Amino acid sequence: MKNIIQAVKGTREFYPAEMALRNWMYAKIKAVSQSFGYQEYDGPFLESIELYAAKSGEELVKEQSFVFPDRGGNLITLRPELTPSLARMVAQKQNQLVYPLRWWSFGPFWRYEKPQKGRTREFFQWNIDLIGVDCPEGDAELVAIAADFFKAVDLSSSEVKILVNDRRLMDKQLIKLGVTSVDQKKAMLGIIDRRDKLNEKDWEVYVLESGFSQAQLDGLKAVLNDKELYKTSPEMMRFFNALESMGVADYVDYDPRIVRGLDYYTGIVFEARDVGESSRAILGGGHYGNLVEDVGGTSLAGVGFAMGDVVLPLILEQFGKLPELPLNPAEVLVTVFDADCQVYSLSIATALRAANINVLVYPEAAKIGKQFKFADRVGVCYVIVAGPDERDQKILQVKDMRSGEQTSVKIGDLVDVIKKLMLP
Repeated sequence: MKNIIQAVKGTREFYPAEMALRNWMYAKIKAVSQSFGYQEYDGPFLESIELYAAKSGEELVKEQSFVFPDRGGNLITLRPELTPSLARMVAQKQNQLVYPLRWWSFGPFWRYEKPQKGRTREFFQWNIDLIGVDCPEGDAELVAIAADFFKAVDLSSSEVKILVNDRRLMDKQLIKLGVTSVDQKKAMLGIIDRRDKLNEKDWEVYVLESGFSQAQLDGLKAVLNDKELYKTSPEMMRFFNALESMGVADYVDYDPRIVRGLDYYTGIVFEARDVGESSRAILGGGHYGNLVEDVGGTSLAGVGFAMGDVVLPLILEQFGKLPELPLNPAEVLVTVFDADCQVYSLSIATALRAANINVLVYPEAAKIGKQFKFADRVGVCYVIVAGPDERDQKILQVKDMRSGEQTSVKIGDLVDVIKKLMLP
């Protein structure tokens, strides 16, 4: 092993079992996204670091991005997120697009962070956005999509919750606490965002060391403990009414601790977590008011969220909801009895593939027992034995690997028999 060059720290290798899970997630994501009428798109994997400097926040640009100069000396980064690319893509064709836009994507991203449980430096991420809508009902649609996805992967509202807040509501509360300047508000939002990362005593010290008074700390604690605060906001009441009408309100709770760290959020923000909050957020997002303008376009409102592919499997495993996925796309193996029968075996497999049946052919003549053992290990359900006697009599032996039952089948009936066996 010491002679094998190791993978780059924080990157991932997808063996077939892991790849099957990733593809399963992608299929669920695609189905839910399309059920709400969203179109698939993607952006470049490489971007100029200036794109993120425009609005994503100093931490993401200076600490979390993989940045390197290209041959011309320009600073390039592996994309750490997709929303700025989306904003630029919209700005470039802003007058040609039909609004509102409903777009989604699933692809790879990179962040230079310390690898740990639930976090890697390389990850796949679902991004979904509604652009050109500036109302609570639009925000609710994205939260409903997240809730429907949880339903699709068999996570109930007693297992996961989508926690929501509104930065406009929080802004009003901060003004009441005497937090009025842009820099003070930004610092206070960062403090709120760190509430769950520190124990209570350390967090209180952190607030005071950040330049805020004891009275402001006491007021902030009262705000963060007020789970009824959203009822003072007409926008949030419309938001929750929309969720009720879409049948997903049981998945959603108001939580004033949720503010999201990125600078471009201006309204509703939300995160999904397991009910015990034992892991990192499963997904997160919110409403942005002027991101397209920041990259050169005319101001457009939007709302969206992102979900990485690392935390969700941990949550599914926690609740015993990881799917049992087939190990092999081929359900049938055709054996090769001897060298004289090899061409015959290949012709049988070809006929089955022509009928849209996935088939493996053992690559060379070998003992039948060895071929059956191989079929069992790779997860094949049916084995077809095509020896010289079967060839001469124009019959085949079909063995069901699960029941052990073996049946003689006329060559002309093989496709129909296999298709019938494969019925659920």
